[in-house]
Amino acid sequence: MPANFYRSCHAIALFGLVALPVHAETSQTAPPDVLLRPALRAFEVTTGTQQLTGGYSSWHHLTVRGVMEQGRHLLQGELSSKREYDTGGTFAGLTDTITLDDRWFASASIGLGDGAFYLPRYRVDGFLYKKWLPEKNFISSIGLGYYDAPDGHVDRSLSLGGAWYFEQPLVLEAGVRFNRSSPGAVMTRQQFIATSYNPDPRNALSARVAWGNEGYLPLTPDTSLVNFNSQEASLAWRRRINQNWGGSISISHYRNPTYERSGIDIGLSRHFD
Repeated sequence: MPANFYRSCHAIALFGLVALPVHAETSQTAPPDVLLRPALRAFEVTTGTQQLTGGYSSWHHLTVRGVMEQGRHLLQGELSSKREYDTGGTFAGLTDTITLDDRWFASASIGLGDGAFYLPRYRVDGFLYKKWLPEKNFISSIGLGYYDAPDGHVDRSLSLGGAWYFEQPLVLEAGVRFNRSSPGAVMTRQQFIATSYNPDPRNALSARVAWGNEGYLPLTPDTSLVNFNSQEASLAWRRRINQNWGGSISISHYRNPTYERSGIDIGLSRHFD
């Protein structure tokens, strides 16, 4: 196995904050990006814009994330300022990933919104991971989530996934998320397939497609899409510029019966490894 294999295993759980679904959209409910290989201490600033059809205004965000390792714990924080549907909002989150032994690790996350209708009042998530096979290069995951929204709806979810780490710098990942939304007992399911490739130590490329049903998606403080189909595709490139600095760029496209959304994110990271 490559020298960074065992750290990369943990990357499945590290960015659970990114994965916290602050919307009901597939882009927010996918498992964490397996490409991220955070240092023991690092922070990243990301900004992006999304263009929407259907007469909706553009979205914008500025996000700061940090990661720090303490013994068996890897702590992650996120603070994001957003403007969506012509409404400003702020989201904050914290994740603790803990190594249990040489085959098991787990993560627990909490996220809070500031009252904006498209953010959660609060949400909590927990995941358990296990490394399988003699080389520990297959990782399974199971997770539970709870999402309390300002419009009064509640999501309860079960996530299942698996990731394969190959000898060459290639990772394949797949997962499914089952969700029950109330009121109405709306049952939905979302799937995703992702791949990442590291052609050299400085570069990481990833691609992901996601599709399925969503329960509730707020469009205004008083209006939501309920029980609908959606699809999403994304591409990302991360580059380590030198020992201390890195950059990233990603593009994505999402669609549901009401609108399509296309955007770009650019990030700058500072590493202290």
